[in-house]
Amino acid sequence: MNNSTVCLANATVCDGASCVVPESDFNTTLSVVLSTVLTILLSLVMFSMGCNVEIKKFLGHIKQPWGICVGFLCQFGIMPLTGFILSVTFDILPIQAVVVLIMGCCPGGTTSNILAYWADGDMDLSISMTTCSTLLALGMMPLCLLIYTKMWVDSGIILIPYDKIGISLVTLVVPVSIGMFVNHRWPQKAKIILKVGSIAGALLIVLIAVVGGVLYQSAWIIEPKLWVIGTLFPLAGYSLGFFLARIAGQSWHRCRTVALETGMQNTQLCSTIVQLSFTPEELNLVFTFPLIYSIFQIIMAAILLALYVAYKKCYRKNNKELPEDKGSEPDPEASFQKVNEGFQPDEKHTPVDQKEKF
Repeated sequence: MNNSTVCLANATVCDGASCVVPESDFNTTLSVVLSTVLTILLSLVMFSMGCNVEIKKFLGHIKQPWGICVGFLCQFGIMPLTGFILSVTFDILPIQAVVVLIMGCCPGGTTSNILAYWADGDMDLSISMTTCSTLLALGMMPLCLLIYTKMWVDSGIILIPYDKIGISLVTLVVPVSIGMFVNHRWPQKAKIILKVGSIAGALLIVLIAVVGGVLYQSAWIIEPKLWVIGTLFPLAGYSLGFFLARIAGQSWHRCRTVALETGMQNTQLCSTIVQLSFTPEELNLVFTFPLIYSIFQIIMAAILLALYVAYKKCYRKNNKELPEDKGSEPDPEASFQKVNEGFQPDEKHTPVDQKEKF
């Protein structure tokens, strides 16, 4: 094959339909600036998400962590196993299989908290799951990679950036904690912050996807098998997470939360590990998979969220009660009853009103 017909003229490493193009100085500078700006914006958004979390309910999940345990099983059980099965099924190269497994072993991303809000999920559970998975990743990532990658490579060559995991944990815990404090002291102001932050969060998700596509334009030239895996992997995570949570007896709103936490991975962490662990020649085969996964996890989540919204509107249009609410008494203080309350009037609702609203 003539690589000149596939790869860009300034590609330094080419192999069939895959190529690596050196970053220009402008792109490097732009990447650093945008990364800093996005980190600050994400922290502000997580602060607003924290304004929807009650300290009492959050601590309740920590003290009785059944929901967190289900999420843990999905995050570090289902996702690595799914990555292993997809790698073997599509018979990809060993180095590519390792990167797919690295993605599967990463903790949940903070984007899931924003989507859980819009999906009427349990925000207390969502925040606690993301925090715990990021903390537990310090030990679970090396363990999972040792178990699943030993048939392809020596797991010792994979470098875990513990400093990056620590930074992710800080940018999550600190703003969310401040938001929880604001919600505890000034609940009405927290409602306004939540309204603004939820919209900003949705726009931030789109911005991250666009920026990734612009900075890594050459990333779209890659082996078709990785495109297929990048599409199926997040969808499998969402589906298996939802059904496992349901089998474990979780309520519907918690099932949606666990599903989003399972399929939505920390792709920035995966990219860092890949760049630290492989040579430029090896990167040509795997460098862009984290970006592909990132794009498709957002697309799949957006499709599933649109289906849920359409489902909910269909029942409301016919003045019917949602099946998930039938036969259950709502808890007026449960966090999922207060989701999206930034768009609700300020008057107090009785439990019956809340049931009809949801």
